[in-house]
Amino acid sequence: MTTTPLPITLDDVRDAAARLKGVAHRTPVLRSRTLDRIVGAEVLLKCENFQRVGAFKFRGAYNAASRLAPEQLARGIAAYSSGNHAQAVALAARELGTTAVIVMPEDAPRSKRAATEDYGAEIVTYDRYAGDRVAIAEALAADRGLALIPPYEHPHVMAGQGTAALELLEEAGELDALLVPVGGGGLIAGSATAVKGLRPGIRVVGVEPEAGDDTKRSLEAGRRVEIPVPRTIADGQALHTPGELTFSVNRRLVDAIALVSDDEIRAAMRFAFERLKIVVEPSGATPLAALLAGRVDDLPRRVGVIVSGGNVDAGRFAELCGVAV
Repeated sequence: MTTTPLPITLDDVRDAAARLKGVAHRTPVLRSRTLDRIVGAEVLLKCENFQRVGAFKFRGAYNAASRLAPEQLARGIAAYSSGNHAQAVALAARELGTTAVIVMPEDAPRSKRAATEDYGAEIVTYDRYAGDRVAIAEALAADRGLALIPPYEHPHVMAGQGTAALELLEEAGELDALLVPVGGGGLIAGSATAVKGLRPGIRVVGVEPEAGDDTKRSLEAGRRVEIPVPRTIADGQALHTPGELTFSVNRRLVDAIALVSDDEIRAAMRFAFERLKIVVEPSGATPLAALLAGRVDDLPRRVGVIVSGGNVDAGRFAELCGVAV
């Protein structure tokens, strides 16, 4: 009996780490005795909110963009994203001396759109509840001769995202479990590839918002399941189905999916701000929310968490956390 090879390997993640050295930040790993006491485990937070563009997405975007041929770089790059991948591709393009065109939803957070424009990208908008962002971006890329770098459906993107987990293991040592936010599945696919390749016994748990449980449903069904585009404060996880490539990895390497409510996400954002002194966006707060709300079954002794990003403007942060300004 043969098993189909996965689209990425531990060596791909290691290769991405070498390519990103000196370009991406090696983000800090934070500890909190208060958090440990509340959840009953040692928790190590890999803080990708301190990454360039404020999120893990720069890792995958740069790893993919830097591998393009010079003639393709000269023509430019296209991408589609609700915000963090948009910024990541825009910055990667600027670093590599080329241009970027980004397809973004009309209701993307203002701060993410402004940052993407500040990195020099052209933005094309669409209605996320009625339009097909992939079709729009593919048509645009074909028309202009641009290289399309998707937010997760790309081996080099997935491998780049996995470097965050690789760094966490290098610094933290032994872990019993790793909690990772799940949107399209690129971050958890890369992370699972890294940690399972080094320590197969680590339990990999993805975390989704309750309204956007497409990956949980898909894993339970053994195939990709589509749901209506979810309405959740975790805009980076508002997807209707997992990626095809990412799901091929995650169905074999991810051990469980935990779900959190928007209120639990808000509480986690507030806890991170008040007790950990860090700003975390809704999607980045979902694993912390799962820990604080007791959503992870049989929580082991030592747990790593990927805090995926911190891109939320002051007004929205105050609104979400119920703080008067």
